[in-house]
Amino acid sequence: MKKHGARLGQHFLTAHWAAVALATAAHITDDLVIEVGPGKGALTGELLKLSRRVIAIEKDSALIEKLHEKFPMEIADGALKIIDGDIRNFSPKAREGQTSLGGLTFPGPYVVAANIPYYITGEIIRQFLSSTAQPRTMAILIQKEVAQRIVATNKKESILSLSVKAYGVPRIVAKVGKGNFSPPPSVDSAILAIDDISKKFFSDIHEEDFFKVVHAGFASKRKYLANNLTVVFEKEKVQAAFTQLNISEKVRAEDVPLEKWGALTRHLL
Repeated sequence: MKKHGARLGQHFLTAHWAAVALATAAHITDDLVIEVGPGKGALTGELLKLSRRVIAIEKDSALIEKLHEKFPMEIADGALKIIDGDIRNFSPKAREGQTSLGGLTFPGPYVVAANIPYYITGEIIRQFLSSTAQPRTMAILIQKEVAQRIVATNKKESILSLSVKAYGVPRIVAKVGKGNFSPPPSVDSAILAIDDISKKFFSDIHEEDFFKVVHAGFASKRKYLANNLTVVFEKEKVQAAFTQLNISEKVRAEDVPLEKWGALTRHLL
């Protein structure tokens, strides 16, 4: 497993317990597993103990060669398939009851297990959660502070934390200190699991409308939410929505919970 920093930014996980914890957090039964950035295969080996259907997506050709050397039997019998490329260029799509990814098509649910590079954490999470073929569960190793903000119910929200909560139920499985990597990153990590992934939150609002409101609200963090929203929506409409929803005009976007954002979307669009 790796993160991007030096060179392509590899920070390889050296703690076996963390790889086991991450694999276990995905609640794998008979699921297909998509692993993002397998690196040297520390997590891959644990995933293969739980599933005989693992697709690993890796962009580093040298690491792909090492994976072939480490898992020749698993690759030969089809338990492990390695895709050469950047995960950001592959989006899972639902087609006639099946899921397609990178030229591969597979039936049934799937889970995502990954040690995600810090700098593309939000991009990867949203890529899977907003897809037409969502994973059943995601278990990912990300920056500890980001994970804590995603799961917190009494701290400042962000576009990422709201996005995750709109699609699923996040929880921190374990904290993984920087000393568990080689070379060690500058900050600690945490295993974040996102369970019960669905689009139920969007049963009566459109995803595009919701994120239009959220992005407008967070456009300028120094401004009050109402002022940000009036740049995109009619001032009278914003004021009426705030009154009906009992939202203070002096509140900032980061202090508004998910449910209020959903209600704002219904009122404004």
